Amino acid sequence: MKAFVFAAGKGTRMRPLTDHTPKPLLTVDGKPLIDYHLEKLAAAGFTEVMINLSYLGDQIRAHCGNGHRYGLSIDYSEEGPEPLETGGALAHCLPWFDGESFAMISADVVADLDYEILARSVETLAQRGLQAELVLTHNPSHHPQGDFGLRAGCLTLQATPRHTYTGIGTATAQFIAEFPERRERFPLREALHFWLVQAKVGGLLHRGQWCDVGTPERLAAIQSAPSA
Repeated sequence: MKAFVFAAGKGTRMRPLTDHTPKPLLTVDGKPLIDYHLEKLAAAGFTEVMINLSYLGDQIRAHCGNGHRYGLSIDYSEEGPEPLETGGALAHCLPWFDGESFAMISADVVADLDYEILARSVETLAQRGLQAELVLTHNPSHHPQGDFGLRAGCLTLQATPRHTYTGIGTATAQFIAEFPERRERFPLREALHFWLVQAKVGGLLHRGQWCDVGTPERLAAIQSAPSA
């Protein structure tokens, strides 16, 4: 099984911590954020991982290597000095997906989610008629309005209550390949909105711990009680 880890962001809101360190290598209880994801992916049966790189990407490549120490095979997608955004990052790697469904994970989130849930989602997306499935959670204080509602297991912009996208989910290769507005640089949300109006994007509600490590204060807050 394949997984894509988003790791190309500049981490501007995390400065000065990210002045010399890419955000995926910031640590929670001494372990880099990206390691939590890679270890959990391997434990859940994923074998191939693509990591996109831009800002200080050489450090991420040097740290993760070929992936063998995690029990994975890791490849890298070099995006240059300006990241391709989340949708563009996936579009750039369409040949690597080779038509297979995959997990997609933001390196800068921390959650106690069991990644076997992602493995089951990847294996069943197509037969359930879905193009993607997102893991949603409670709305944090910095994002009280949430992102999506859930209706009959599918995402919607109309239903309430609304929940927050965790930055963790799964998708088919067709999710990007057949998105008509695909281009070199675009945000993932555009493809999500295209498919969700067709009831093709599922949702799973995670009720455990989760944190979007978006500021130094949030990173500090989870040091004493890591949730991964």
